[in-house]
Amino acid sequence: MQQDKRSPVVVIGGGPAGLTAAYELQKRSSRHKPLVYEASDMVGGISRTESNNGYRFDIGGHRFFTKVKEVEEMWHEVLKDDFITVPRLSRIYYREKFFDYPLKLFNALTNIGPYESMRILLSYFKWQVRPYRKEENFEEWVINRFGGRLYMHFFRSYTQKVWGINPKDIRADWAAQRIKNLSLFKAVWNAISGANDTTSLIEEFQYPRLGPGMMWEKTQSLVEENGGEVHLRSEVIKVNRDGNRVTSIDVKHWHEDGREPVVERVEGEHFVNSMALRDLIHSFDPPPPPEVVAAANRLKYRDFLIVTLVLDHADPFRDNWIYIHSPKVKVGRIQNFRAWSKEMLPDQNTASIGMEYFCQQGDGLWSMSNAELRKLASEELEQLGLAKASDVIDAAIIRQPKAYPVYDGEYREALDVLEEWILGLENFQTVGRNGLHRYNNQDHSMLSAMYAARNILGEKNDVWNVNVERSYHEEFEVKNAPKGSGKPVLAAE
Repeated sequence: MQQDKRSPVVVIGGGPAGLTAAYELQKRSSRHKPLVYEASDMVGGISRTESNNGYRFDIGGHRFFTKVKEVEEMWHEVLKDDFITVPRLSRIYYREKFFDYPLKLFNALTNIGPYESMRILLSYFKWQVRPYRKEENFEEWVINRFGGRLYMHFFRSYTQKVWGINPKDIRADWAAQRIKNLSLFKAVWNAISGANDTTSLIEEFQYPRLGPGMMWEKTQSLVEENGGEVHLRSEVIKVNRDGNRVTSIDVKHWHEDGREPVVERVEGEHFVNSMALRDLIHSFDPPPPPEVVAAANRLKYRDFLIVTLVLDHADPFRDNWIYIHSPKVKVGRIQNFRAWSKEMLPDQNTASIGMEYFCQQGDGLWSMSNAELRKLASEELEQLGLAKASDVIDAAIIRQPKAYPVYDGEYREALDVLEEWILGLENFQTVGRNGLHRYNNQDHSMLSAMYAARNILGEKNDVWNVNVERSYHEEFEVKNAPKGSGKPVLAAE
């Protein structure tokens, strides 16, 4: 057989970032062969679509909306006509009432009452006159833009439910990324005028008709059709290096039939990683310096589980999702999968409802049995007045570790140490949400992977500073770099 003379590029992880790196490399070069290794039995990472008895469901909702042109182009290159346009409908459940989100002025005033509405406005003006001079944490960032009263109502309890820590212990970086360029003034103006230039408030979005996993299953097929390899049930357990150069990885291949796993050593010319940074650092052989290992140990993650309930009747509500701010229940967000796509359900006379819980591995929620979680989710659905527990006819539970990188008081200093050391490696890059320990949306995880692939081909893109701090995707556009620099410029709108 003729020897494959293409240069092997090893990709760790088959989520959006890993598969995008493989796809981009093949799109731009016939001289390289991507070898993708994914520990689970599905591609897509947290953007995969699971199924149970014909019901398809996401690990959280994934809207396909971006202002990054090359990301949008890839979506449509891969899925072509398999996108549908979905109207956005979401609400907040608070104080036993439903608030429209985005804000609708009369709905909000009616629900919260004129007296409390006036207190919110007075609080807002107070903090506009005397804001925090330096925004160190999430609480200060939000209060400067919404006032203390609105922060108390709509941000404090929900943020604590999602992250499990005091909002004062979350860095302002996270708020700048996730809440983006929204303020109370802009929200009210949008409600009055109908204007809307804020990504978190878009009125419609695109979505693969069979869920986001469809995108990554098709990407896998295209990578393989073009001569690349995607290996599932293949856990990278060691990253071998010689000084500043990575030489190979050790992969443990798991078998569906229960046979003993086999460990294989895979060599490569270049390496792209998307596994969690903390795990990555512990996999290096020889280990990095002690201060680098110590920095990795300071990184923290928030875990997630979803209980998808099938009801014996059609949708109990029309929303794509509802944020649950009530401290009386543990559920944090509720999805209605038919509102994303009817094709997610095999029986249109039923409903598929995703009850999302934010937790930590080993805590009370995570450790519950599947039967206990089904019971809890069914009872909370009834407690919220959305459906009766007796309406539930089936359930599926998925536990997702390391769903969200935590932006606590230690993360930034630790990340700086890791970035400096990893940038010192000659042929190794790390990308994606967990690979950069950055709470990226899917589009920016993909963009970081595109940059890594282009770097292998000679460009000099800054992978670490895609979607950093206040440069979010409704606030910047990717402009052409100065000729010969190979480096993109992020410019505020």
